[in-house]
Amino acid sequence: MTTNKKVARRTLSLLELASDLDNVSKACLSMGHSRQQFYEIRRNYQTFGAEGLVDRLPGPREPHPNRVDEATAERILAYILEFPTHGPVRVAKQLLLHGVQVSSGGVRGVWSLNGILTRHERLLRLERHIRDTGIALNDDHVCTLERFSPEFRERHIETWCSGDLFAVETFFVVTLKGVGKIYLQSAIDCHSRYAFGRLYTSKLPLTAEHMLNESVLPFFEEHDTPVVTVLSDNGREFCGRADRHPYELFLQLEGIEYRTTRVRRRQSNGFVERLHRKLLDEHFRIQGRRNCYESLDEMQTDLDVYLHRYNHERAHQGRNTNGRTPYQAFLDGRPEGQPEEGNEGQQAA
Repeated sequence: MTTNKKVARRTLSLLELASDLDNVSKACLSMGHSRQQFYEIRRNYQTFGAEGLVDRLPGPREPHPNRVDEATAERILAYILEFPTHGPVRVAKQLLLHGVQVSSGGVRGVWSLNGILTRHERLLRLERHIRDTGIALNDDHVCTLERFSPEFRERHIETWCSGDLFAVETFFVVTLKGVGKIYLQSAIDCHSRYAFGRLYTSKLPLTAEHMLNESVLPFFEEHDTPVVTVLSDNGREFCGRADRHPYELFLQLEGIEYRTTRVRRRQSNGFVERLHRKLLDEHFRIQGRRNCYESLDEMQTDLDVYLHRYNHERAHQGRNTNGRTPYQAFLDGRPEGQPEEGNEGQQAA
């Protein structure tokens, strides 16, 4: 006799004992079953007969009647390939506009069956699909993949020497009573992190030119180092019509290449954006609580003191600085053939 038949025989004995004793509790107590098990056994016996007494192994079940049909599931999966970061509610509403009626729960059910419940899983599915089919990515796909892919997050701007790339930007600082809005024209050497900054009451091409002409270019000329490229955002003080804009004409006269970042891509100019964060946290937010400024010159004086400490005394841990000050990194990173400061007299002798 097989094991299944022995189990069925013992289960049938429970039903017969309960019938003989006319007491379910005593029968369950003597056979070692609970009342709930007894009623389940009796229901299976009444429904399936003797086969219902044998334990049935779990197997494939019929699909739930409320499950999304295959055609709708394919539409959901196709939509997610195009917009992998949309949530279930938005997917359901967008598909409804195209005549596909499905609930947000149904969308999540399809995602669950295909193992793409999380946004990261849907993005990985998009990567696999692109790898297998080789279709072209649109701008939304590229931006999303760059934001979530560790390979793109680890990218950085390559610079080969001091002055190779110079980032500039205009930054609103504060509104000063009696003076008006205060803007910072900031600039930083992307190789050494050597920073410059001047405060103005307006953001015009004239102030951007003044910043370069009075602070940046004299410093580079003093150290016999050329400025090769200037990088800025698409602000109106930096760019416009190529044949008319004063800032671009000024750079052409100085023999400096000019580049702009992509629109709405602030990370493309990340060096100067990080500089603004440091200026806010380490200078403006502190000095604004210590001093009551009444003029632009007072703010500029304190800013010059901070920038001197930032460039000559503060150790940096960036990619090219490695614990050096920006000024030391600037001297070490000058193009080959440039004499180091302090050794010029010896070389001339």
